[in-house]
Amino acid sequence: MKQITKAEIPLGEFEQLVLLALVRLGPEAYGATIRREIEARTGRDLAISAVYVTLDRLEVKGLVRSRIGDPTPQRGGRRRKHVVILPAGRRAITHTCRAFGQMVEGLGLI
Repeated sequence: MKQITKAEIPLGEFEQLVLLALVRLGPEAYGATIRREIEARTGRDLAISAVYVTLDRLEVKGLVRSRIGDPTPQRGGRRRKHVVILPAGRRAITHTCRAFGQMVEGLGLI
């Protein structure tokens, strides 16, 4: 039986969207920016809870890491949870995108 590497971890569609948003947004991404990025690019309306549940799942899988930022006056002293994609997450989304590209190649769909 073949052992699955982190690059081959199966990703759900929304997990893929979150990882792609993280690649686009860089190291200062947080829940609201991820939500806005996905909404702007897909036209979907998202609940912020869906983003955070997915981020938690990706963190358990070892694909992202979160940290709590410093309190900011703009947020009334509340802290923001920043998220960064880890190398394993970048490999996983790269693997997924390549596989998708191979599946649609020659179909004239995109």
